[in-house]
Amino acid sequence: MDKITNLEKIVSLAKRRGFIYPGSEIYGGLGGTWDYGPLGVELKNNIKKAFWQSMVYGRDDVVGIDTAILMNPKVWEASGHVKAFTDPLVECKICHKRFRADNVTEAKEKLKHMVFTKTSSISTNVTSWSLSQEQSEILPFIYCMDGKNKHDFKEIVENPTKDKEHNFTEPKKFNLLVEAKLGVVEDAKQKVYLRGEITQGVHVNFKNILDSTRVQIPFGIAQIGKAFRNEITPGNFTFRSREFEQMELQYYVKPEKEESEKWYEYWKNERMKWYLELGMKKDKLRFRQHEEGERAHYAKDAWDIEYDLSASGGGWKEFEGIHNRGDWDLSQHQKHSGVDMTYFEPAKNKKYLPYIIETSGGVDRAALFFLIDAYTEEPAKDEPGLQKSSKPGSGDIAKRVILKLHPKLAPFKAAVFPLLANKPDLVKKARLLYSQLSIHHLLQPVAWDDRGNIGKRYFAQDEIGTPYCITIDFETLENDTVTIRDRDTAKQERVKVDTLANILMKKFS
Repeated sequence: MDKITNLEKIVSLAKRRGFIYPGSEIYGGLGGTWDYGPLGVELKNNIKKAFWQSMVYGRDDVVGIDTAILMNPKVWEASGHVKAFTDPLVECKICHKRFRADNVTEAKEKLKHMVFTKTSSISTNVTSWSLSQEQSEILPFIYCMDGKNKHDFKEIVENPTKDKEHNFTEPKKFNLLVEAKLGVVEDAKQKVYLRGEITQGVHVNFKNILDSTRVQIPFGIAQIGKAFRNEITPGNFTFRSREFEQMELQYYVKPEKEESEKWYEYWKNERMKWYLELGMKKDKLRFRQHEEGERAHYAKDAWDIEYDLSASGGGWKEFEGIHNRGDWDLSQHQKHSGVDMTYFEPAKNKKYLPYIIETSGGVDRAALFFLIDAYTEEPAKDEPGLQKSSKPGSGDIAKRVILKLHPKLAPFKAAVFPLLANKPDLVKKARLLYSQLSIHHLLQPVAWDDRGNIGKRYFAQDEIGTPYCITIDFETLENDTVTIRDRDTAKQERVKVDTLANILMKKFS
């Protein structure tokens, strides 16, 4: 059987432990949509907090904004999205399914190197094909598996003939903007678009920011928000979705080549440094410059920060772009709106349209890659209450799964346990400590768990990335000390209760 990839393990973990669920699952789902569970929403919020702290609160040259999802349709005409925001698609003449042309090409290349294997069930003596998640996702790009003349996996793997393959049209371009209708009278409804990016809301407010604040060039405007794209073939879990969240900075600089290149390099380095400081492995990250033909219509230069998904069969995948947009956005909005979008520089007594250096990252993609990067499997360590076994189905733990998330990103900052749930004195003391820790904002949220033996509670917290576990035991009742267990090393230290909050906050700061 093919080795289970890290991505497949993350998909399983995400559902099982409450990070990410398929959207509208009880109704069969809706392709390319995802719901974030109790742990997932904390992870995403922590990523956004870290972004805002770094980009806005930690600087005096950046302000924040939160713009509307629905905008006047003329915004998208001016920005070029109505005309240029397209993907080349192919349609199967047999089953009439549509796919992105580049995804079909990529799938065919991957199929050349795939090996399909069979497994036999000892109990039923039935032999069947074992398909990895990647194989299951790739085959529909090449073979008709839905609609007219559909074939199942078994037919295709056992007899992969040409007559089962899609018969595609030539690539055609389809607009990715999601349309909506506004108005209460059916015949008079106005066509609008759900924003395809959060960028334009910043640029149309450029003059408002200048008039209502004391910013001077160079300065930036940061924003975090939802965007929507009519993705034809969403996939790779949350990597390509129809609804997603972006975290961006639009940084305005003088329209001079040397000045814009200086800031461009600065922001490239700053954004890479941000991911590294939050714990991403350096050897899993790289910069890649866009080739001339793949740049967006507005870009003077464009580089992506990419993550290495080779272990999951995905190669290098982008999750943040740094772009030199020139003065494209402001010049287009000035032209289409008739509003003067120039900046006046008092020192030189002149007006100009500034260049824009953009950093545009995906919150959902960052969350996915932080999870993949943090996922670790290790042999279970000898700990109190933890029974180890290599026997499948024994219920004991032979290995432990650890999400080695940076403490700033971990959904829970700490967990509090009474050693035994049936001892009222221990539970009372643990509840008091839990309440005391929960009021400290640097430690929020704190988890409570009194189920099962202590070893399995450690295991459960390791699996969701909780950095520290605090256990209240019988010695606590005697001398007011507790144990702190470190997630990554499983080492424990004993400290006084009245020093615990300060010790933990120092670890997080």
